[in-house]
Amino acid sequence: MLTRTSTQSLTEQLAARFAERIRNRLLPPGTRLPSVRECARQQGVSPHTVVAAYDQLLAQGLVEARRQRGFYVRDSAAAVQEGRAQGAVKSVAMPLPVDASSLIRGMFHRQSDKPQPGMGVFPPDWMESTFLPTSLRRLTGTRALQELSLQYGEPAGDAALRRSLSQKLVSINVPAGPEQIITTIGATHALDIVSRTLLRAGDPVMVEEPGWAIEFARLESLGMRVLPVPRRADGPDLDVMAQYCEAHAPKLFVSVSVFHNPTGYCLTPGSAHRVLQLANQHDFHIVEDDTYSHLAPEHATRLCALDGLQRTIYVSGFAKILAPNWRIGFLAAPPAVFGRLLETKLLATLTTPALFERALAWCIDQGQLRRHADRIRIRLDGARARTVKLALSHGCTFVSEPAGLFGWVDTGVDTDALTQRMLDEGYLLAPGSLFHARRRPSTLMRINFATAQDAEFWKVFGRVRG
Repeated sequence: MLTRTSTQSLTEQLAARFAERIRNRLLPPGTRLPSVRECARQQGVSPHTVVAAYDQLLAQGLVEARRQRGFYVRDSAAAVQEGRAQGAVKSVAMPLPVDASSLIRGMFHRQSDKPQPGMGVFPPDWMESTFLPTSLRRLTGTRALQELSLQYGEPAGDAALRRSLSQKLVSINVPAGPEQIITTIGATHALDIVSRTLLRAGDPVMVEEPGWAIEFARLESLGMRVLPVPRRADGPDLDVMAQYCEAHAPKLFVSVSVFHNPTGYCLTPGSAHRVLQLANQHDFHIVEDDTYSHLAPEHATRLCALDGLQRTIYVSGFAKILAPNWRIGFLAAPPAVFGRLLETKLLATLTTPALFERALAWCIDQGQLRRHADRIRIRLDGARARTVKLALSHGCTFVSEPAGLFGWVDTGVDTDALTQRMLDEGYLLAPGSLFHARRRPSTLMRINFATAQDAEFWKVFGRVRG
């Protein structure tokens, strides 16, 4: 909160707060700042203080005043360029695409030490284990440390890990031999390899909406035409997909079949069958992002299992469940495109760190990963039950049946505005507008069941929402 005992004036504190949020893309370009009167009420200061703070933001080129409409965040790139020319802005980090930045920045720059309901990951203490250090000690105490560190590894990834992953995929009926698997620097890198291999700038790509904010931003940064497909409880809207196929001839469809982010929906067999029919009829590939596979039942419907990796490419990783900073992901692909995908990896990263990959292989082969995932699922079930009870008691409703890691919640108020007010309290939310290809006002928000079970958060939420 603003404080009168600070060495900075209230005006300077308020201007700095808004400037930081603009530069971290928590206030994206085009966002309207609160009116002078509303901001004064929220911050407990005089309107004169707010006007002076907004004037400082104007001078820095971060906002613009629109006649009789208020103050709006300027395009950051333009603000940086102009600010440098005028000497007004000395150092402004170049922003990430708007739809992803709030979530990405929040992952690396925590708002406070409070649990963050908008985050997309488990708390670190949930993932603590004894077997991860053990797996590394086994390697660092042997000749393997030299062998795996002093030379480039195999282009497709460590052979031991690819064998382990192949066996793991068999358990969910995805037929992929080690020769069809490429390890990557996380699942996002795997998605990027597929996009850069199969697409060219301007190509149309179908993506589920609401969907993963980072995926929308990533594709747009590559110059792709994003075609949003409404996601329903049973799967994507097949009528909309058919219309896109006729009108735009898309090259790719990106889907999260199991525990869809943010709704928690799971694909049904009937819907999966029709999606594959469309892919065969209109000649497009499907990327199935199975990031949450470790939380899902093995019998869950997956497009890659039904298709047998013919038109489908399977993507997953271990950051969500095991070791975020090991940055290990992978893809399993049809033989027809495998070579091209591997070439893209080589051009971008050469190889991936074999030491961590070999350690992960041991964790899989010894059953440690499976037991670890079982423990987290049990803990998540309890957290979900507590969070649902708290959310309902504070007037929220669930748009979809609570499942998996995320809840898709209707708050009844504009969550973009709510997010800014909650930031003042030290909480980062994930407003519904972030999960659409084009931001638009929404009363929805995504909550992380693992971090939203804190009663104090809901108490603050209820007070701030009003």
